Amino acid sequence: AKQDAQLARDVVLVLVVLEPRHGWAIHDELAPTGQIGRAWTLSRQLVYRAIDTLEADGFVKRAKPKDGGGGDKVIISPTAKGKAHAQQWLEEPVAHLRDVRTELVVKIMLRERAGLSLLKFIEIQRETFIPLIQAIENSPADTPVDMWRRESASAVKRYLTRLEKSL
Repeated sequence: AKQDAQLARDVVLVLVVLEPRHGWAIHDELAPTGQIGRAWTLSRQLVYRAIDTLEADGFVKRAKPKDGGGGDKVIISPTAKGKAHAQQWLEEPVAHLRDVRTELVVKIMLRERAGLSLLKFIEIQRETFIPLIQAIENSPADTPVDMWRRESASAVKRYLTRLEKSL
């Protein structure tokens, strides 16, 4: 749960760094029909919880609400500390193969949107995974779990190769 909360926080932060916006717009982006939500979704409640945590940590700030007719929308914008953290997170390769479907795919989508190089990032990610994949491939065990891990590792290798070739 802590890892999921951290991923939520980092994704919301990067979205705010890319474009300051109100919480509902972030939620729309992370809803199942949203651009990022197609790969990884986050409920409205968890979006607002992430914003609250980011604000408490000094990574974002809320603009003063303006008077107006109807529901006011408070714009969330990044602080310098938040921008630095977002940049660092986008540069870090994913540590576990199990996080490819979530964290890696979302990082790639966000890096594309930010105009950051994918080729170098994919090379670094591949280097990070090589020892993990080799250990799994060289394991003599043949339990259902081991078979699944080998198939997953093989899929990750193919995914990174195809992604790299598409650039």
